[in-house]
Amino acid sequence: MQTRAYGSWPSPIDAELAASHDGAPGHVGFVGGEAWWTEPRPTEGGRRALVRRLPDGEERSVLPAPWNVRTRVVEYGGRAWTGADRPEGPLLVFADFADQRLYAYEPDAPDTPPRPLTPVSAVGGGLRWADPLLCPERGEVWCVLEEFTGDGPTDVRRVIAAVPLDGSAADDRGAVRELSDGTHRFVTGPRLSPDGTRAAWIAWDHPRMPWDGTELLVAEVREDGTFGTPRTLAGGPDESIAQVEWAHDGRLLYASDRTGWWNLYRTAPDGGAVAEPLCPREEEFAGPLWQIGLSWFAPLDSGLVAVVHGKGATSLGILDPETGEVVDAAGPWTEWSATVAADGPRVLGVAASPRSAYEVVELDTGTGRARVVGAAHDDPVHPTYYPEPHIRTFYGPAGREIHAHIYPPHNPGHIAPDDQLPPYVVWAHGGPTGRSPLVLDLAIAYFTSRGIGVAEVNYGGSTGYGRAYRNRLREQWGIADVDDCAAVALALADEGTADRSRLAIRGGSAGGWTTAVSLAGTDVYACGTIIYPVLDLTAFASETHDLESQYLESLVGPLAEVPGRYAERSPVERAERITTPFLLLQGLDDVVCPPAQSERFLAKMEGRGVPHAYIAFEGEGHGFRRSDTMVRALEAELSLYAQVFRLDLAGRVPTLELAK
Repeated sequence: MQTRAYGSWPSPIDAELAASHDGAPGHVGFVGGEAWWTEPRPTEGGRRALVRRLPDGEERSVLPAPWNVRTRVVEYGGRAWTGADRPEGPLLVFADFADQRLYAYEPDAPDTPPRPLTPVSAVGGGLRWADPLLCPERGEVWCVLEEFTGDGPTDVRRVIAAVPLDGSAADDRGAVRELSDGTHRFVTGPRLSPDGTRAAWIAWDHPRMPWDGTELLVAEVREDGTFGTPRTLAGGPDESIAQVEWAHDGRLLYASDRTGWWNLYRTAPDGGAVAEPLCPREEEFAGPLWQIGLSWFAPLDSGLVAVVHGKGATSLGILDPETGEVVDAAGPWTEWSATVAADGPRVLGVAASPRSAYEVVELDTGTGRARVVGAAHDDPVHPTYYPEPHIRTFYGPAGREIHAHIYPPHNPGHIAPDDQLPPYVVWAHGGPTGRSPLVLDLAIAYFTSRGIGVAEVNYGGSTGYGRAYRNRLREQWGIADVDDCAAVALALADEGTADRSRLAIRGGSAGGWTTAVSLAGTDVYACGTIIYPVLDLTAFASETHDLESQYLESLVGPLAEVPGRYAERSPVERAERITTPFLLLQGLDDVVCPPAQSERFLAKMEGRGVPHAYIAFEGEGHGFRRSDTMVRALEAELSLYAQVFRLDLAGRVPTLELAK
């Protein structure tokens, strides 16, 4: 064991290793008894690959590069594929990121390339498709259609549509049937009842976000495949329905937060609006619908229901609707993603823990055995280099609880001198309606294994702790999140865990906003890393994409009523208050937080003598996906901390040039 200063410890976890393990599998499903899922490929241009597990256990990419199974619906995307088993082999329908068209493909006939099912549109963002449902008996695939009607980011409409599988719509938009009437701004894909006579879906409108209030709609499916007039079965302005599925007995299951927690409900046998709670608890059985097609539960043929549930963390359990009892799957996993599928007694999900990254896990409900079946975590370095996190609760203004994960510096071969305290970086998550899960993240280990602590703060407004905790951020964005992050940082310093003079903050998207506002409004931090941020609230409403174009109405307040509040809180209007060094990272293809936000902010900082660096990445959008981008970003961030905290990196990363 060697004694060296915090921040100077050599580590085998370099930026390349962290970047190669970034991301997680998602959107699982069964096709003909095979487990299928998507997974990131940072070293293949950041594409999303579709993978299948063959009967002999081999994992095989369904499509070669550069095919990228990813949709841009509502910009954050969602489920982009569906498959069905046939005697001649599986049929796949998927959306490709490059042109956003739907394609049909037969994986067992690899000499036949994917064939387009939908046309290309030159209007605005064109045509986009998500959450597909194969209806082979009708010769169609039903899905969400997002259609841009102009060049503006909010010139868009969304409907449930039916696309013919014969390719007749590949050059003819008129061959696509619209099933819903376009009354609602946002819709999810339809769920068909077991007898095929009814369809259910979720819808909502501006200015609500889907965690504020949505409606559960049900319509008759006529013999000709058209929808009858839909009726609202549940939901409203103050009730969020996050998911709906049909049970095998023809009753609807849905997740609603009408009690302040997303719990499961089941309709009566007559299909009426009266529904019974299946497992009333003060914990979440669903979450924020950031992507179309997320799933937290799946009905089983037996009548049981697979559920992802928990408070501040999630487990996979099997719910008995008749007793309300939940039996959780055994295993080392402490976090389950919002994707779950069922096939007979088998349940498929994606799980991780502080000692393992996200992997595809299958649960056999008959035996209770859970096993990894895909994207298996393999230790790229000895696990002794992984951080050892602590779940903590802190208290902020007015004694409010603040949830956090603390990752102290940790390296099996090094300790620091007894008279030193470590630097710490506060990580503010994005969303802001989201949370930081407690899982192995090699980007965190990149810092902790070098002697830099990390504090992930699930500030007020985060999900996983009920609606009341989420609502703490209503009209308080830029205040409550900033206060909570500062409270955690100062508490760590006051208790002797962190060096008060060497505190930093970093975050992306909404976390980038929290970082910038923190640098402009507090004296807690010595520096910060601002990643694809919101910096100008007034302009954001007109510059961002449709989904979030009215998000600030609840986070800040109605723009028409409190325009001064938008200016007062924006870092672009408070740039003169920033006196600490910062690194700003931006994707040039970002349509959620456009580069113009960063550019206006930098113009205000010009000539002020504050050390800073700006790195813009071509071909990157909202969330970096390419390995080379992530490597440069991580190394630049570490170099910033080295210069500000006076760490000895011994030339192990390139020096970030800080301009003034």
